[in-house]
Amino acid sequence: MNKEIGIDEIIADSESRMNKTIHAFESELVKIRTGRASIAMIEDIKVDYYGASTPINQLATLSTPETRTILIQPWDISAITDIEKALLQSDLGVTPINDGKIIRLVLPILTEERRKKLVKHCNKLAEDFRVSIRQIRKDINHKIKEIEKEEKLPEDETKKVLKQVQDLTDKFISEINSRFENKEKEILEF
Repeated sequence: MNKEIGIDEIIADSESRMNKTIHAFESELVKIRTGRASIAMIEDIKVDYYGASTPINQLATLSTPETRTILIQPWDISAITDIEKALLQSDLGVTPINDGKIIRLVLPILTEERRKKLVKHCNKLAEDFRVSIRQIRKDINHKIKEIEKEEKLPEDETKKVLKQVQDLTDKFISEINSRFENKEKEILEF
């Protein structure tokens, strides 16, 4: 019975780790520009505010009034130049428009070439996260093999558990593929 509990915990741990990987993948995909404005594209940008590196979403109200526009309204107007500077230094590739009270980011329409590069980048990201899922599977399989050796877990039970881990891996890789395909459609959409 002790062996069962250990294996159940290992499977639950692997599922939890794979879930975290999916969430990390989603958060990376959200940051990728698709021609539509999204607050997620800028909310992690750090602003040097009175000597402290502060996320932009803690200094201003962020909104998307139009499909290609992000509005940044600082709570402290004196921070507007610091925010503008941080946006210029980021890898957004968009020049902020500062009117003294509000900063506007108007996203240009993506060219077909740029869209293809973004899809290629998303595909690389997806592959990195698939590798991460496979690495979790490798770690879990190693633990299961150790349990088999130490506790003399029957070979047929070991095969059953290894199949469970493989099914879990297939499920999460399929989720990554699905999310990638959705992002690809979003990027290529005109």
